[in-house]
Amino acid sequence: MPRSIFQPEFRRKLEILNLVSRKHMRGRGKGERRGPKRGSGVEFHDFRPYAAGDDLRYLDWNIFSRLDRLVLKLFIEEEDLCLHLLLDASRSMVFGEPSKLTYAARAAVALSYVALYSHERAALGILGEGLSSISRPVRGRSQIFTVLEHLGGLTPGGRTNLNLALTAYARTARSPGLAILFTDLLDAGGFEAGLAALLGRGFEPVLIHVLAPAELDPPLRGDLLLTDAETGERREVALTPTTRQGYLENLRDLCNRAEDFCRRSGVDYFRVSTALPFEDLILTHLVRGGVLA
Repeated sequence: MPRSIFQPEFRRKLEILNLVSRKHMRGRGKGERRGPKRGSGVEFHDFRPYAAGDDLRYLDWNIFSRLDRLVLKLFIEEEDLCLHLLLDASRSMVFGEPSKLTYAARAAVALSYVALYSHERAALGILGEGLSSISRPVRGRSQIFTVLEHLGGLTPGGRTNLNLALTAYARTARSPGLAILFTDLLDAGGFEAGLAALLGRGFEPVLIHVLAPAELDPPLRGDLLLTDAETGERREVALTPTTRQGYLENLRDLCNRAEDFCRRSGVDYFRVSTALPFEDLILTHLVRGGVLA
């Protein structure tokens, strides 16, 4: 993984960003966002009647002296958010220049930097035919090098089973949070059940649909011998204007299917070409889309 992502100008822009979550996530440590817990934070929230076993330090003695009632002061606690970065590392993600996987990994490192710099946690999940690997959530700015090392050693291969892999991640990860999935969606088995599993376990998924320019606008013509990147199956194809149009219609149907599912499920959906600099994805599109602020 190249370290050019940490050029000073880009790094400074990342350092003023924060993750945005529409849900109240229950964190595991102190952070810089207002969480749903009530306790010993610094911002007063409300009162409630005292109950046996409550911490006497939070009794409001002024109210007791005036009204002879025991009430407890409640405060907003600041909690951290766990960012889950899920990368499809199947063989089809090797396609393109830069490859779709390299593009996704660069964006994932940048998002990890945003999370870790703002005292959130970050975790990685590598997806293939199943859940290939999962890293425990890390916290602290120095942990960006752990993320770099993990993604730098990424070896793509095999087929995709997004439903199986995402369901396994939803069951395995202990801290639901913002889950950003990078994938080309080239999985005949679909993706809906996997995203539904994340939603069902309290995650807030974001789908980033990564495609290479040659997939969006195939430059090839004539008689071709095509090889499936994941299965190795070969097929002779005459790429005529008719077959090219059929391909584009199928791709459009896949994109519409993903967009429709995400809209109905409350999942943010972004379709991106690897021709777009990943810095623009982070600093412009995800900011405009409300994932970062």
